[in-house]
Amino acid sequence: MRNILLVLSGPSGVGKGTIVNYLLEEDKNLVKSVSCTTRAPREGEENGREYFFISEREFRSRIQENDFLEYDEHFGNYYGTPRSFVERQLKDRSVILEIDVVGALNAKRLMPDKTVLVMVTPPSMEELENRLSGRGSESDEQKRDRLQRVRYELEQAHLYDYVLVNDDSRQTKIKIQEIIRREKEK
Repeated sequence: MRNILLVLSGPSGVGKGTIVNYLLEEDKNLVKSVSCTTRAPREGEENGREYFFISEREFRSRIQENDFLEYDEHFGNYYGTPRSFVERQLKDRSVILEIDVVGALNAKRLMPDKTVLVMVTPPSMEELENRLSGRGSESDEQKRDRLQRVRYELEQAHLYDYVLVNDDSRQTKIKIQEIIRREKEK
């Protein structure tokens, strides 16, 4: 069986983080890649756990050193996946990334034989708006920006290997576990 780079994408608030946590609880041969970002931590986030919170200057320096598998700038901040972490982990186990569409497509381009793209979509726009409001971590303007980005993200779904509607996180997790099994056996 091979190790894979499983990339989960989808709109903010669709439940990717919850699904990733379920997957990691049940599969000790799966590790989450921690991305770097220039945005400020949200309440409860810890450096090195949710993200590596770094300065824009350090981020730009790491871009010059080709230290990212993928990176992107959106909502005024940079996000990127440390290439060395992913390559090191893939030697022993599969890696899961929770990244946006642009980053996912870059990862697939750079590691086409290892990367499996899964788009997670909301059951409806109304449900997505409710989830974003329920988080309470973003201003009205930030929520509006995120909802505008949804259309673009969903238009890219045809470029993904799998598209799943997340109307129940536990059921979506089970579907992704089956995808992982199938892809590892290829």
